[in-house]
Amino acid sequence: MLRYSKKNSRFGAFIFSFVIVAAVSAFFLPAVNSTATMLSSNTPQSDSIYEGGVPTANAGDLEKLKQEEARLASMLASIRQQKLSVLRSRPLTIGIIGFGRFGQFIAQSFTKYGNVVGTSRSDYTDIANEIGAKYVPLSNLEGFVMDHELDVIVVAVSIVSFEDTIKDLVPHLKKKMQLKGKDACPLIVDVLSVKEHARDIMLKHLPEECDILSSHPMFGPDSARNGWQGHTFVYERTRIDKMLLDPSQMNRVDSDANFLDTKGVTHNLHENSESHIEGMDRVERFLSIWEEEGCKMIPMSCKEHDEFTANSQFITHLMGRILGAQGLQATPVDTKGFQNVLRLIETTHSDSFDLFFGLYKYNRNSMDTIVKLKESMDQIIAKLLQKEGKSDTLPGAKQSCL
Repeated sequence: MLRYSKKNSRFGAFIFSFVIVAAVSAFFLPAVNSTATMLSSNTPQSDSIYEGGVPTANAGDLEKLKQEEARLASMLASIRQQKLSVLRSRPLTIGIIGFGRFGQFIAQSFTKYGNVVGTSRSDYTDIANEIGAKYVPLSNLEGFVMDHELDVIVVAVSIVSFEDTIKDLVPHLKKKMQLKGKDACPLIVDVLSVKEHARDIMLKHLPEECDILSSHPMFGPDSARNGWQGHTFVYERTRIDKMLLDPSQMNRVDSDANFLDTKGVTHNLHENSESHIEGMDRVERFLSIWEEEGCKMIPMSCKEHDEFTANSQFITHLMGRILGAQGLQATPVDTKGFQNVLRLIETTHSDSFDLFFGLYKYNRNSMDTIVKLKESMDQIIAKLLQKEGKSDTLPGAKQSCL
């Protein structure tokens, strides 16, 4: 297999674009023409379409629609095979900093599509060999960066150690660019559960030559033990070719593939810039791995992500921790609802407290969630006491610190 490189990036980008354009044309044009023909030949004209206000159809229309549906499904399957072939024709070399449980989890899928090099504090050489990856100890971070032609580096460390890890990485990235050119900097990807914090750190410390992709796989080794199919992958294309992208515009690319950067300047996804083409091609190839594994791909700004997860992911962990502190145990008469409560406790406690702390500390929306939860609890208790005709304050209740 050919490896991803600058030398064949233009050709690869052209082939990738050609396949996508051809696929879209093949997919939509026959469908539109066929459906239009079918409707024009089989559907009654204007006034006769409705009888008594109810739309009618000719005998045999449903069967024809099913045949058309099957044809399009077959065509889509063919397109996906072509896309997979393009993806595997020039595999990426992906480095993973933080080769613990989650790093190993994603590496197992990455090895299907490219080369993987992992690094971590502990020695995971044997595990890396088992899944078809290389391993370099974190004590040799320079060798990890310099001795491997890494196209992508995924930083899969904890939230609390993320900034220190990025700071440790930067000198080696700068050295690599000094020796091999400024375009030698790999794409840097984070997979943290909080996005604005990670985004700000990467933009603050990483050299401007480093492209940045902010991402959050909203699943892990436990929830996706049987595969990634149907699980959500949230991402923001943060910086490409020194250009800080406006995520709200990137997710609303117009029909001419134009979008705005954060300065309001119009750009095109296929600008006549070799570094821009290479950068976009590399990002799309990395995203395609998650897509091919069956993930539900959600482009979203880091700001929007944190607003949503404070009221979904964080509150889930918060409730699991609160209920777990009650020392709840299974009983012989458990209802299904209580069994779900116990599963919530088990799931949230399987993650480290550092993760929970990171969700709280580094998502600026988390405290609002805590305050609202307390207010809601106070309101419910007040209603109970009012119903009983008592004071709205529980006897012996401690004053909240909030």
